[in-house]
Amino acid sequence: MPLTEPHDDNLDPDPVEPESVAEQVTGAHEAEPVLPEPVRQRIIALTATVLPGLPGDEVPVPLRRVAKFAPNRRARLGASMIAAQLTGDPLFRQRVATRVLTEAGDLGAAVVEGTAPAAADPVEVAALAYLARPAGWRDLIESSGAAVRAESDSAVVAELVREAEQRATRAEHDRTVARVEADKLRDELARVREELGQLREESRQLSRTLRETQGRERKATELLATERGRAARAAADVDAELRRVRARLAEAEAAAGVAKANAKEARSVDDARLWLLLETIGQAAVGLRRELALDPVLKLPADFVAESCAETTGANASADTRARDTDDPARLDQLLALPRAHLVVDGYNVTKRGFGEMSLEQQRKRLITGLGGIAAQTGDEITVVFDGAERIHGLPPTPRGVRVLFSRKGETADELIRRLVRAEPSGRPVVVVSSDREVADGVRRHGAYPLGADSLLRRLARS
Repeated sequence: MPLTEPHDDNLDPDPVEPESVAEQVTGAHEAEPVLPEPVRQRIIALTATVLPGLPGDEVPVPLRRVAKFAPNRRARLGASMIAAQLTGDPLFRQRVATRVLTEAGDLGAAVVEGTAPAAADPVEVAALAYLARPAGWRDLIESSGAAVRAESDSAVVAELVREAEQRATRAEHDRTVARVEADKLRDELARVREELGQLREESRQLSRTLRETQGRERKATELLATERGRAARAAADVDAELRRVRARLAEAEAAAGVAKANAKEARSVDDARLWLLLETIGQAAVGLRRELALDPVLKLPADFVAESCAETTGANASADTRARDTDDPARLDQLLALPRAHLVVDGYNVTKRGFGEMSLEQQRKRLITGLGGIAAQTGDEITVVFDGAERIHGLPPTPRGVRVLFSRKGETADELIRRLVRAEPSGRPVVVVSSDREVADGVRRHGAYPLGADSLLRRLARS
């Protein structure tokens, strides 16, 4: 980087000590010294560091934009412009030198005096000497450059020695590996020779075995021809036996057809007898119904009890006593499986035990919906009874097969349940679901089957 400039002391308001007059006059016509790259980079770095601290009017116009860069970008992006200004603007270089020497302290003072401490960094000394330019500054730069080159040469020599040592180490390693591989190859060759001997011995044995096998094959071929003759004779015998078996099978099929026809005729006779018996029983039942003057009924016994309830009202009912009957849902399934069974449910007794956190309307809706599912599954008659002290509004649609009753004013649901049980004919299976002990005892005396509320709740949970 050529950095030449005439030293003008009159333009520097605070100049450093200049060279001797003779050197100044001579140096005005001398070219800039050739700076080692580390020295050049250090000069630019020092200038970039102090550049933002200079007043705005002291910063050359080309460098004012560079002064605003970030510190890490200032020296990298503005290097060429900084070098050009240091070479062509002595006043700017002197201002930079003044600040750099101030920050350098004792080292800067020593450089201004034309000396360099033995322990000082030669690059730093050369950079300060270039900026300050005291007497003999070229010698300082030249000596520093020589020191830098010596260090660079020593570093290169050390790197060459290190690379030579590494190559020697790799060569020794390669020789060791080659010796190991050669030993392995010799061992492998010995093993291959041994295997080759074994293979030759096996080949001789296989040849003997092949000759023996060929002899046995000839004998087997002869035996095979003999056995084929025997198999042909046996096949002829089997064909003859098969023809005899097929003839016997045809005879058996004919006999089976006759037996099947006879069985069909016998079954027809049995069906005629059974039809005649059922027809006789049906006519006897018709005659008995005519003799007893029994007209077809349109209502069931529970319907008569339902008609006696003039009002359907609702009120909260609670049972303090609980029945002691089983709550097993399997028992409920067994009773509902009986023919023409009638299921009577104590409504609020079940709902308050199973889902009492709901409102009464939600309790009734949930219970009636669940009973509708049971009615659809079993086909049984189901009646659910609720206590009622006032008229109930907003009842859900009643599912098919489910009857909903409310007790009249002055009557409890327990009394209505007992009336329903008494209205049923003797012998019809009536199942009453209530955890009230009084209800259970009362219906049991009339032949009903009392079950606890939990049996129905479990049955509904299972559906």
